[in-house]
Amino acid sequence: MVTLQSSEFIVSPEVIKGSPLGVELSDAQCERLAQVVTACGLKQGDLLFEEGRRDDSLHVITSGNLDVVKTTGGDAVVSLHVLHAGDMVGELGFVDGIEHSAGVRALSNCEVFTLHRNDLESLVQEDPDLVYKVMRAIIRTVHAILRRMNLQYVEMNNYITHQHGRY
Repeated sequence: MVTLQSSEFIVSPEVIKGSPLGVELSDAQCERLAQVVTACGLKQGDLLFEEGRRDDSLHVITSGNLDVVKTTGGDAVVSLHVLHAGDMVGELGFVDGIEHSAGVRALSNCEVFTLHRNDLESLVQEDPDLVYKVMRAIIRTVHAILRRMNLQYVEMNNYITHQHGRY
């Protein structure tokens, strides 16, 4: 259940330019993208999205911290990662529509802006370069996450094998 209880905010082109999505965008492209994104506030404890749900939304944190959480059985939940202002979340669901493998909840009052896949696709005919650059930004983020996970796996594997399975 998504609990977006706070009011919506207007996203300025400057906010887009300062986000990971705006890295390669011109000022005019940032202005155009700002017209199709929505923004909202989350109160501490609110869910941005639940594990197992599908959606086509990409979220960028503009203020506050979000906790990526995974259900481990019953009511037990473990924190996987803390996201901060400037981080993206929901990239894979945005790209391919698969179920979220984890939930995301606000650790503090937060503001996020959201881009829906249909809204980005509506810009393909008008400004294909903008769409291409946004998708490159998403892939860069996913690549950085994958690289970090690979390094963590190697470190964990080295720790276990050098300890001969004793940890």
